[in-house]
Amino acid sequence: MHRAALLLTLLLPLTACSKPAPPVGKWEGGYASNATLVTARVEVLANGTVRVMAPDITNLDLAPPERMAQLRQQLAADLATGWDGVAPRPFDFDGDTFRKPGGVAPQMIWDKKTNQMTLEIYIGANPALPVPLRPVADFHDDPWAKT
Repeated sequence: MHRAALLLTLLLPLTACSKPAPPVGKWEGGYASNATLVTARVEVLANGTVRVMAPDITNLDLAPPERMAQLRQQLAADLATGWDGVAPRPFDFDGDTFRKPGGVAPQMIWDKKTNQMTLEIYIGANPALPVPLRPVADFHDDPWAKT
């Protein structure tokens, strides 16, 4: 009995220091403002690698509403047709945040309680643009959330 307690005491610190496993699943969604459109898909695979695609269109300040609707459809189509060519990449994961290996800037933030993923998009020299994604069982042809 004493040996079992000693072994447990020795192994407990090792399990406490192990890297958290990233959440396996699929997320999709979009972001729309007066000047920027983004649509995105994320898939975290069982081996911890991540497939991510987020086409965007910027500088839309003067686009009329009907043009914005066309561009949303275009981005959704680009995402659907380009997805098969997206290769999985490794990311560092700390339990909440995904970063490029050895990187500092957050790339994705996962909320364990809601299973929501937020993709951090870096466009030009602008600060990160958070794009909230919802969990899905399968990807849709139109990733824009229905409101």
